[in-house]
Amino acid sequence: MSILVTGVQGFIGKNLLVRLREQGFDDIIECDRSHTFEQLKPKLSEVDFVFHLAGVNRPKKESEFFSGNLDLTQKLLDELMRIGRYIPVVLSSSIQAQFSNPYGESKALAEEAVLKYQEKCGAPVYIYRLPNVFGKWCKPNYNSVIATFCHNIVNDFPITIHDESSKLHLVYIDDVCNAFIGLLKKKQASGFVNISPLFDTTVGEVANLLRSFKVSRESLLINDVGIGFTRALYSTYLSYFNPEQFVYSIPSYADERGSFSEMLKTSKSGQFSFFTANIGITRGGHYHHSKNEKFLVIKGSARFKFEQIITGERYSLDVDSSNLQVVETVPGWSHDITNIGQEELIVMLWANEIFDRESPDTFTRPL
Repeated sequence: MSILVTGVQGFIGKNLLVRLREQGFDDIIECDRSHTFEQLKPKLSEVDFVFHLAGVNRPKKESEFFSGNLDLTQKLLDELMRIGRYIPVVLSSSIQAQFSNPYGESKALAEEAVLKYQEKCGAPVYIYRLPNVFGKWCKPNYNSVIATFCHNIVNDFPITIHDESSKLHLVYIDDVCNAFIGLLKKKQASGFVNISPLFDTTVGEVANLLRSFKVSRESLLINDVGIGFTRALYSTYLSYFNPEQFVYSIPSYADERGSFSEMLKTSKSGQFSFFTANIGITRGGHYHHSKNEKFLVIKGSARFKFEQIITGERYSLDVDSSNLQVVETVPGWSHDITNIGQEELIVMLWANEIFDRESPDTFTRPL
């Protein structure tokens, strides 16, 4: 299948090209502002599918809205009709098409041209009235508040907010690309199509989330960044890092026994840490009423000892890094860990709650 993508140097175009090639679509005709329509025309006879993403949204002259959004669309459709290539066309439009402003009017007229193309030749068409799209590679200080906020907060520049309650309707670039690629894999009803999910938020909520991402490197407390809007926004935020910002330090506390370092804390799912123990050193010697810990020896050999604090029942377990096993602490059992090897012991640790110095649920009881 030969695919034409216009606007390949734009935010959506760059992402779509990468995703198309990942899916095995290698026969792609790329078109950007450096190409004239006369250069594109001979290639249209080879095309089987069109993603028409090119457009103008911040011209120097108002007339460029219509030349960039309507005229190019009409030329493309007219040429496809002339050569008898009645192929599917995807139009990247805007929710502004329903409003009376030059940009919106030019987009609405482009939509009409696509619908007339379908009416005349029967080819499938897919019109996406996109709200604000956000994600990696979107240009800051242009027409995306998300891109601008991410860039500025990452680089310690101020952000300007006129109204924190101002509503934002957003779709994520990965969801846009997934929807577009889905059209190549299965037939769908033509006409106007929506991207899902649509994220409804406010300028203030976005700014607060981005600020929390910023301070998480110091607090080590990370948001719930694995699902939904927060996941998408966090990934977008990270994409504005310069390479020298890819790394940050965490605190480490060392004494004659070894060291202890906290790596990551979560609001609902505990925290991750690791510690070292020098040869022959025992760490622990305490119990918990509710707290649970999971230990994983990733270097060296360790002996875990347990004692039930009421019955005195005892148990010991030797573990080393050649056989990866998670060792649990159980409420009501005192426990300690001894380095029984001939090298430094390194142990990864997850606890189901963040350590609270005021109420640590940790009671000394040496074994």
